[in-house]
Amino acid sequence: MLLFITVVVAAIFFEYSNGFHDAANAIATVISTKVLTPRQAIAMAAIFNLTGALMGGAVAATVGKGLVDTSIVTMPTVLCALIAAIFWNLLTWWLGIPSSSSHALIGGLCGAALATAHENWGVLKWGAGLWPKVVLPMFTSPILGFIIGGVLMFILLVVLRGFTPYVIHKFFGNAQVLSAAWMAHSHGTNDAQKTMGIITLALFTGTKAGTFNQLPRWLGFLHTPAFTAVPVWVKILCALTMAAGTAAGGWRIIRTLGHKMVKLQPVHGFAAESTAALIIQGASHFGIPLSTTHVISASIMGVGAVKRFSGVKWSLVERIVWAWVLTLPATGLFGYLLARVAEAL
Repeated sequence: MLLFITVVVAAIFFEYSNGFHDAANAIATVISTKVLTPRQAIAMAAIFNLTGALMGGAVAATVGKGLVDTSIVTMPTVLCALIAAIFWNLLTWWLGIPSSSSHALIGGLCGAALATAHENWGVLKWGAGLWPKVVLPMFTSPILGFIIGGVLMFILLVVLRGFTPYVIHKFFGNAQVLSAAWMAHSHGTNDAQKTMGIITLALFTGTKAGTFNQLPRWLGFLHTPAFTAVPVWVKILCALTMAAGTAAGGWRIIRTLGHKMVKLQPVHGFAAESTAALIIQGASHFGIPLSTTHVISASIMGVGAVKRFSGVKWSLVERIVWAWVLTLPATGLFGYLLARVAEAL
């Protein structure tokens, strides 16, 4: 039981770090364009991350039972996956690099599961889960974000060329609040779901191992004999934790996305946020644990490239892309090593 509590605490800490690590996803542009103050933007993002996190469950099901064989997963497996993801989140946050919390968690889970299965690669659900719902979207979603963001920005420039800068700035200053709220809501529907899936997997694993057999009746809600749906209390816990993490802010990454990559105005922020929110919302519907960081970063790049190609700091983009590429293998290796050490102890 102590191990299960440790897993839940680690999951909560990961969700909190996910909130402040990925807060920039929803609010970096709205802060950089000065449409909202940092405090206003963070409060708005926390609220709409909360509403998004309470909706749906397809992404949670994918992470909890669609990526690895749950029959071999133990409580230490889940704990090692979480520790690997938390370490990567804190490292990239400290460096100010907008990497993917989602891929950090998935990489950690796959690595830890592989170690638990003693290098039996069959434990990884490659054809049905990892390839179509993780690896393929890892490449296609940023490309879509870049292209759609650029096309939308180009259309807006053509449509708005007869209007004065004052009118454009005023209209999109208001519109960007709505697009940022939509982005925050979409982020909640996708990112918070991943930790829900991990906690539900821990509940299922604990029930299978008999961890909860001797508990008093009032703790009966912990029994999860089948991974069918995410319990309501898990949804509420994860939603509130992510909202709290978002409220704490992630200033290092906010500066990277909102100020260092490209200078934005409200119309550019609106285009980037609307593009990212649309892609993330669609992925959530199909249970794809998308990297919201990849999508919003690529959307900002696409919008910025249309505004002025040389205005995008491509050297910074290169650093970000390297972090994207390294996240899955790095956390997978770390999760594997942690699980090996845990087994030895």
